[in-house]
Amino acid sequence: MLLEELNIKSNNVMKLRIDNKSATDLTKHPIAHGHSKHIKIKYHFLRDQVNKNKLTLEHCRIEEQFAYMLTKTLKPKRLEEMKNKIGMHKLTYLN
Repeated sequence: MLLEELNIKSNNVMKLRIDNKSATDLTKHPIAHGHSKHIKIKYHFLRDQVNKNKLTLEHCRIEEQFAYMLTKTLKPKRLEEMKNKIGMHKLTYLN
């Protein structure tokens, strides 16, 4: 919906990489619906988007979640590894 508001038209299905295996499984196989009613609305929203072929979910390991460097406390070595993977480099300024 955001892309539509920005007048960006795309027929491609968006891929969302998520580290929650249960969430990806729930969207593919909504078994025991009565037992999943308590699950947060965002998972039901994701399942609805997958059913409408607007979104695909792909499981990825926690180690591959680059957003964690912005949201979690990481050890310096791990932070440097993640920064290198996204091409983030230290800039030096000239005075």
